[in-house]
Amino acid sequence: MPTFEIGERDFLLDGEPYQVLSGALHYFRVHPDLWADRIRSARLMGLNTIETYVAWNVHSPERGVFDTTGQRDLGRFLDLVAEQGMHAIVRPGPYICAEWDNGGFPAWLFRTPGVGVRRNEPVYMAAVGEYLQQVLPIVAERQVTRGGPVIAVQVENEYGAYGDDTDYLRALVDITRGAGIDVPLLTCDQADDTMLERGGLPELHRTATFGSRSAERLEVLRRHQPTGPLMCMEFWDGWFDHWGAHHHTTDPAASAHDLDELLAAGASVNVYMFHGGTNAGFTNGANDKGVYQPTVTSYDYDAPLAEDGTRTPKYDAFREVLGRFTALPEQSAPTRTPAPTLTLTQGRRTVSLWDALDGATGWVDSHELPTHDAIGVLGGFVLHRTPVELTAPTVLAFAEVRDRAQVFLDGRPVGVIDRSEHGTSLTLPAVGHARLDVLVEDQGRVNYGPRIGEPKGLIGPALLGGCP
Repeated sequence: MPTFEIGERDFLLDGEPYQVLSGALHYFRVHPDLWADRIRSARLMGLNTIETYVAWNVHSPERGVFDTTGQRDLGRFLDLVAEQGMHAIVRPGPYICAEWDNGGFPAWLFRTPGVGVRRNEPVYMAAVGEYLQQVLPIVAERQVTRGGPVIAVQVENEYGAYGDDTDYLRALVDITRGAGIDVPLLTCDQADDTMLERGGLPELHRTATFGSRSAERLEVLRRHQPTGPLMCMEFWDGWFDHWGAHHHTTDPAASAHDLDELLAAGASVNVYMFHGGTNAGFTNGANDKGVYQPTVTSYDYDAPLAEDGTRTPKYDAFREVLGRFTALPEQSAPTRTPAPTLTLTQGRRTVSLWDALDGATGWVDSHELPTHDAIGVLGGFVLHRTPVELTAPTVLAFAEVRDRAQVFLDGRPVGVIDRSEHGTSLTLPAVGHARLDVLVEDQGRVNYGPRIGEPKGLIGPALLGGCP
């Protein structure tokens, strides 16, 4: 029977030292018809393993549902990894961060009365147990010990940056082992003494996340993982982008140097990201550390394999480094070719918002100010409408807007209230009797920090001229 174990200094595959050369590739960010191509490109760069998160909210848009069809087919994705002769690391959370909407938590979770988050609280743990008992059997039957590709499973994700509930981590371990996972269990935290101490358990193998100064960060990790192999679970080779901010890039030569230093120390690696993919639809996350910043649709991440699946200078630089530690295939991934020129033969067509709303369903007649969550809208837009009498310029104000509200009077735009600018109010002109429309956009749920799980929409009270 094949085995994958943690030795005194190395990972051991069938008893022999094994340096994990992994690349992050999130199946839910890539069209399933392209999975095989992206996995193959990882192998051609010199990688031997694919790592993926599992996003709870991708599979469970509502409680009691666990969808594994199409783009959600984790089992098929892992089978394609195996077809390329590669191994896999699976990180099912339940929290993943990943610049993904709500850090992977389904929005319905936070509407559950009494629920706690990322701690050993019974209501939360019941929901987590339901989720893991669905996803882990898919992983268990594909473990290396059963002839499959999976060599390791992660418990939680960068937990030391959030909490220190060891009972919670042990409860996750019990669920994971109870679901038949017998490969090594890992934790990952930033290369910080406090986070590494808080985020792990003695019985779990600690890994670290960082993107530079490899030797220094490995020393920090070794203080908390005194035996066994060292691994950078997220070797950050780029970064994500926020709307309105600059595009992040890193120098390929500098990143390759740090990768070389990491591998020369004998450490294993998971390149984050190998291929980023796309935050299609309303799936992007956001950060809020005093200023709300939604993540853009692209998750290119300045990764070695670009969003369109072609290799970059960073791919070539990393491939050269990996060639010092493993045998490389003769082929490489394709280079970019010019995009075709397209012509619109029928001209530009637009539809006004108001025409699109004619005959729309889903109207809620309420004297309260419902959030998106209260009416079951878990992404996108909600329109609030009410008649008003404006005999003088009047201030419209809310306690908070999450995240962007476009305000109209009788279909004509008046202004925008933007959370990113800490906006909560604007002045309406004197127009007499009018129809007030407030179109509220959820620009992405926060995926990191204490604001995970907050409801979206207009947060009351709503005041017009200081009156409810």
